[in-house]
Amino acid sequence: MSRRASGLWLHAALIALAVLTLVPMAWMVAASFMKPGEANTMPPPMLPAAPTSEHYVALFTRLDLLRNMLNSLLIAVVTTGVSLVLNAMAGYAFAKLRFGGRDRLFGLLLIGLVVPAQVGMLPLFLMVQKMGLVNTPAGVMIPGLASIFGIFMIRQYALGIPDELLDAARVDGASELHIFRSIVFPLLRPILVTWTVFSFMAQWNDFMWPLIVLSDERKFTLPVALASLMGEHVQDTELMMAGSVITVIPVLVLFLVLQRSYIRGVMMGSLKG
Repeated sequence: MSRRASGLWLHAALIALAVLTLVPMAWMVAASFMKPGEANTMPPPMLPAAPTSEHYVALFTRLDLLRNMLNSLLIAVVTTGVSLVLNAMAGYAFAKLRFGGRDRLFGLLLIGLVVPAQVGMLPLFLMVQKMGLVNTPAGVMIPGLASIFGIFMIRQYALGIPDELLDAARVDGASELHIFRSIVFPLLRPILVTWTVFSFMAQWNDFMWPLIVLSDERKFTLPVALASLMGEHVQDTELMMAGSVITVIPVLVLFLVLQRSYIRGVMMGSLKG
């Protein structure tokens, strides 16, 4: 097979895969505009017979979904901002600073990557309980403030920063904090943008930990509120789809805004790895 023909087959396969991936999302959007019960007919229609926005109106009038959305936004933004600083400082320290036991400590951290998050939820909950943060936004934020995977990503990227650049700044009398803030942090920008997308998505979509920590409905995040909605309106598929569309939109907007830096960070990270 010629190179041109194999390229055409590859493009055709990628287009087919993209269409296959987008069909469920397209149906989710279409179903959110269908009349009650229309999505449950067999075979399920791909487009609404008479589009209606009543489910979106219901989400913001009959239910307090705006409050839940603001709760999710607060937790995702604050956690992502703090985790950027903490993970960047830790990643830089493991990559460029010399201290006793650095490599062994980093190896121990990597072991944590293979431990399922659910294993640590009970001791983590007991710690949050002792701190008096159960049923508070701060209690939801704590597990996401520092991430082993984030430290690993940033460390791998920071290894590419020339030592000569940092040594020159030290010779000029710059403190380590000044070097980190003025030299290292700007150089880490591509990987930090990538981590911003990862962290925001993880916090925005997180369901299990907020469900464990929060008990007051007024403090529910969006995924937890939608899950409780399923219990009350289990037959209302169209309402569920409208809630799902609202959940996806902020993450999609963030990805579209940062996609260029995000892809560059992933590509450069993979090349360095």
